[in-house]
Formats: sequence, structure tokens, C-alpha cells
Amino acid sequence: MSYLLPAFVAVVLIYSAAKKVNVYDSFVEGGKKALKLAYVVFPFVSSVLIMIALFRESGLSEMLTAALEKPLSAVGIPPSMAELLLLRPFSGSGTLAYFETLLKKYGGNSFEAKCAAVIMGSSETIFYVAAVYFSGTNVKKLRGAIAISLFCSFLGAVCACLLCRLG
Repeated sequence: MSYLLPAFVAVVLIYSAAKKVNVYDSFVEGGKKALKLAYVVFPFVSSVLIMIALFRESGLSEMLTAALEKPLSAVGIPPSMAELLLLRPFSGSGTLAYFETLLKKYGGNSFEAKCAAVIMGSSETIFYVAAVYFSGTNVKKLRGAIAISLFCSFLGAVCACLLCRLG
């Protein structure tokens, strides 16, 4: 297994030589394109990261979590999942940190931990992905895509908790 990467590099170099492709020039050209993409994407990614920090530090996260606990319980989602559902569209690392606190509080075999694990595995950091992928395109009207993504993420959380309850 340790020879897999060197073998892959060797195959690429041999193939490039056979096709008479200048590997170094191609590598440099790819690096230039990557830097241009990073320049375009950086403002969008940094704005999402700042928004996440403001969301948590302002106390809005706690207020929304408290407000959502009862409605979420009505559709079968444990109240402890409210903060996870609020964080997940914004931050993968924030969600992972909260997941760790859930594991410590409820244990790994608890219903809450199972729901959180399935929700994390079946959802995406919607705003981060939208910022990264749509910033590199000419798509500027994201409202529909984000609204549908958030709705589907919520529906997935409801299904995740239902399946965890059945299983």
C-alpha cells in the first residue's frame, strides 16, 4: 500500500512522456488556475466563516435552539438536535464539536447519538458549499437552491430520527 502513490506518479509520468506532454508546464498552469480560483472563492468562504462566528457569539444560536426544541419534538426530532440542525448548514467542524458533546452527554449508543450521527452523515454544510461552488460560476440567484437544500436537509433529519427510532 505504501507504494501506491509513487506507482501512480510513475504511471502519470510514463503516460505523459508517451503522449509528449510537458508535465512541469502543465503543473504550473494548473497551479495558476488554482490560485485564480482561490482568489475568487476566498471572499465567499471568509464571509461564511464570519457569519458562523457572529451567529454563535451573538447568542442567536441559543435563542433559536430554545425556540425550535418543541416544534422539533413534535416531528420526532429530539430537542438536543436543535443546535445540531442549526449548525450543520453552516459549519462541519462546529457540528462535529457539538456531536462530541452529545456523545459525552448521552453516550454512543443513545437515541440522540444515533440520530446525530445519521443527520451528520446524510446532510451537508449548505452555505459553505454554496459559497464555494457558486462563487466559481456565474450563478448569482441562490435563494431557490438554498431554500430547497435547507428543506431537504430538514426532511432528511426527520427521516433520520424516524429510522433511528425504528431500528
